[in-house]
Amino acid sequence: MPIRLCRIDDRLIHGQVVLGWARALGIGDIVLVDDDVAASGWEQDLYRMAVPPELKVEFVDVEQARRRLPEWESGPMAVLILTGKIETMARLLADVPHPPPVNLGGIHHRDGRTERLPYVYLTDQELAGLRRLESAGVAVRAEDVPGAGAVGLEGLA
Repeated sequence: MPIRLCRIDDRLIHGQVVLGWARALGIGDIVLVDDDVAASGWEQDLYRMAVPPELKVEFVDVEQARRRLPEWESGPMAVLILTGKIETMARLLADVPHPPPVNLGGIHHRDGRTERLPYVYLTDQELAGLRRLESAGVAVRAEDVPGAGAVGLEGLA
């Protein structure tokens, strides 16, 4: 089954991802791509607690994920790839032929960010990075929960 969704959500694994997206898309494997979490057993244990036993969860760094993209794309389970940062997703999908679409989920307020949607706050540089990703062939849309209505980058300006 293909990669069903690539999501950027700074909360990483939480109820909205597991109950909303994973169930709605028939996900069998959640792949959390984060260099720091991939190296931290205690953080992995913390995130595993949010995942029901019927779902597989993997923790990989960006380089491991880049190597495994073809495996996930052609494997037997529907996959949700999750990053907490725009930069991580951009590194993951750089130069990938036929990249999967990217969903902007929860990118929350911090200094320098402007509210673009109630659940997406971005700096101008982050928005420019998302536009570069889109110009490289990646479809980028914001949607907090399935069926809420996707918003393209033009709606975030």
